[in-house]
Amino acid sequence: MPSRAPLPPPPPPAEVRSWPDRSSLLADRAEVLGGLVRLHVGGGRLALLLTWGGLAALGWALIGTAMIFFEESLDPISDLIAVVTLFAGLAVLVPAAVFLGLDIARARKVRALLAGWGALDSDPDLDGPLRRPGLALAWLLLSYALCAAGLFACFAVPAAATPGEDPYGLVVLGMGTGLCAWITGLTGAVTAVAHRRWVVRVLGRV
Repeated sequence: MPSRAPLPPPPPPAEVRSWPDRSSLLADRAEVLGGLVRLHVGGGRLALLLTWGGLAALGWALIGTAMIFFEESLDPISDLIAVVTLFAGLAVLVPAAVFLGLDIARARKVRALLAGWGALDSDPDLDGPLRRPGLALAWLLLSYALCAAGLFACFAVPAAATPGEDPYGLVVLGMGTGLCAWITGLTGAVTAVAHRRWVVRVLGRV
């Protein structure tokens, strides 16, 4: 199941803020931003994103395999195996796609909170650990690799298929798993770029 750690509230409006001094404000800001950065580009979220993407690809692979079984079916046993494989693929693909969508929606809320809390003030010493350049770079490189592999599968599999000889299910399997990899990589790339833009716009101030 996806992490359901509660998100912090948005920063209070200026007229109702109750921090006794600037140092208290900066301390609370740093603590909240630290938690939000971990939720946005932390290793746990990256592992979760890869898990949902991998499960979606597995589900699509099972659906493609079921189509191959249907195309090459010779007896009722083969048809039964195809039906079981199809439902197993749907049982894996649908929840993975739903949870991936929930993760994307949650990331948008986290980015909004990052912008709000970051705009309260700035402090070079406290903001330094929030930059996380290594994690953001890992997100970006892995995401580019997934996007490249996904696009390659989407184009190479149908191009290599021979009409009349290769089953259509093979094309569906290759393109579907490639599409899952591309969507997962695109999600990761957007996360990495959004974090970098936030660092430059908010933490880059002196």
